[in-house]
Amino acid sequence: MAGALTDLLGEVLVAADGEEVAVSALAARGVSLVGLYFGCSLGGPCAQLGASLAAFYGRFRGEAAAAGGQRLEIVFVSAEQEQQQWQEAVRAMPWLALPFADKHRKLKLWNKYRVSNIPSLIFIDASTGKVVCRNGLLVIRDDPEGLEFPWGPKPFSEVVAGPLLRNNGQTLDSSALEGSHVGVYFSAHWCPPCRSLTRVLVESYRKIKEAGQKFEILFVSADRSEDSFKQYFSEMPWVAVPYADEARRSRLNRLYGIQGIPTLIVLDSKGDVITRQGRVEVLNDIECREFPWHPKPVLELTDSNAVQLNEGPCLVLFVDSEDDGESEAAKQLIQPIAEKIIAKYKAKEEEAPLLFFVAGEDDMTDSLRDYTNLPEAAPLLTILDMSARAKYVMDVEEITPEIVEAFVSDFLADKLKPEPI
Repeated sequence: MAGALTDLLGEVLVAADGEEVAVSALAARGVSLVGLYFGCSLGGPCAQLGASLAAFYGRFRGEAAAAGGQRLEIVFVSAEQEQQQWQEAVRAMPWLALPFADKHRKLKLWNKYRVSNIPSLIFIDASTGKVVCRNGLLVIRDDPEGLEFPWGPKPFSEVVAGPLLRNNGQTLDSSALEGSHVGVYFSAHWCPPCRSLTRVLVESYRKIKEAGQKFEILFVSADRSEDSFKQYFSEMPWVAVPYADEARRSRLNRLYGIQGIPTLIVLDSKGDVITRQGRVEVLNDIECREFPWHPKPVLELTDSNAVQLNEGPCLVLFVDSEDDGESEAAKQLIQPIAEKIIAKYKAKEEEAPLLFFVAGEDDMTDSLRDYTNLPEAAPLLTILDMSARAKYVMDVEEITPEIVEAFVSDFLADKLKPEPI
């Protein structure tokens, strides 16, 4: 256990009293699950979660003392910018914290787990470091007594099991989804981007069905009332989890670690995830020619997928050309390197630490260059880390596969010096 956790968290953590605790000591305590708590001390949602989490953690500590062991540990990964605020926050917490000075490791954790908002709680297996549950906030709400510990992922077919609705009031069993590709659609009527996506998605659904593909969409509502759910669902030609079945809706949110809406998760006929970026795929492929949207190693940067730049470090090769041939040549240049990285991390059951893009010449690319203060050179090889507000730039006359591979390798080995964005 110590090896996997030490790689993630470093050698020591800090307790509320300021004492250092060796990460290797967690094994002796019997810790089998670690919750990474990404948050701050500025009140609001973080304060609410802190209180709930403290009660939850206290129950586990009490049970552990009675049983002679400790199954769960929490580690605070702070968003604080000032050390005094961090110290005040840690003193009020009954669990451990990543040292304030270890800012580089903090950013790596935020990027590794694609944390896009706070508070966020991610449970990882203490022996392997692998993700067990991406949405621990729902665990605290749904299983306050910890009866389902350790909250590991279950098959989609098991989580979704039960009756589903059509908007005419008819019901069908979830087994009707078997053998089809399924889009699990997390959305709500109060959310304007959701309503915009739904209009496009209705047309995509129709085209895919008319093409003879076995495809169904499952609406998992985040509406605030059943009346809103019914109004919104009346616009949808697919099926939904009944609004009253809050437990099943919550389990689906937990299963896929939903942090925001709209989100469209596309599954294959066995219930395995093809892509978590169904929203981007639908908007980029209006004619649905690439359904079921298997992920591409390298993407062409567009208005609809630029949001992914905020999900973690991204390699962006700027070619500054409206010529599709030049963009395609750039994709082919970096694709073998992207495929190698993706395969390496997939074998470890981890997400790749980089996304790969080619950027042509358009207004959106110009805005990105301006925002990140990049030189006007082309071609220009960069790695942009928006959450760390950092960039890495390789400005050479010719971009070769060897240059790209060395650039990526040095970045992953922390050998590159970042420039501020």
